Amino acid sequence: MLRTPTGGAGHGTAAAGDRLVSIGAVLSQLRDEFPEVTISKIRFLEAEGLVEPRRTASGYRKFSPQDVERLAQILRMQRDHYLPLKVIREHLDALARGEQVKLPSPSPQRDLPDGPWEPESDRPTAARVGRAELLAAAEVSEEELAEWESYGLIAPGPGGGYDAEAVTVARLVADLGRFGLEPRHLRAVKAAADREAGLVEQMVAPLRRHRNPQTRAHAEATAKELAGLSVRLHAALVQTALGLRLP
Repeated sequence: MLRTPTGGAGHGTAAAGDRLVSIGAVLSQLRDEFPEVTISKIRFLEAEGLVEPRRTASGYRKFSPQDVERLAQILRMQRDHYLPLKVIREHLDALARGEQVKLPSPSPQRDLPDGPWEPESDRPTAARVGRAELLAAAEVSEEELAEWESYGLIAPGPGGGYDAEAVTVARLVADLGRFGLEPRHLRAVKAAADREAGLVEQMVAPLRRHRNPQTRAHAEATAKELAGLSVRLHAALVQTALGLRLP
């Protein structure tokens, strides 16, 4: 059972006498228990509305002891129980209402051979599609798909099929093509995506090589968060460069 926390997202204030600290100080406090936590991780949890630190007049984040404890609870639920953020938010809301929350039993640690590892429940199960199905989904011809493959925009998997992401890419490339953008124009986009993926991989590679299964699971979660932030940054930079108002 979890006890009711003393604060939650949206409280935005600290009790009299509470000492507010910077995000760097929060990182130092959390790293004793969570050595893999980063400032980007804390900012991501804030962006998801799971914690709301106070802001100074200059815009700097200031965290109360209740904020730090809340972050620790979130990280424990992720590390020990592999809970998604939506479920964590529901648990924290229930705790804030004074309710008791029963969490699933922690997954036991076990030694694993070196190599990428994912929790059983998180392993991808989506079926692959064949070439004809991909052509139908994207509403393009065999010649167009062959051209996309020649530019490296899409590639079949080891078994010859295509995963769900390939279907998404195919549809987007087809949509862009209707505006006159050809595969040769998209080579720079693909190259930028490869560089961003390489940067994410560089960040999580040490965690993926770890023998602790919880650390490896954290590596996968971190990779997804970094990828999401990278996509959001890319979209914001493109819209800013075009002088468009951000949604």
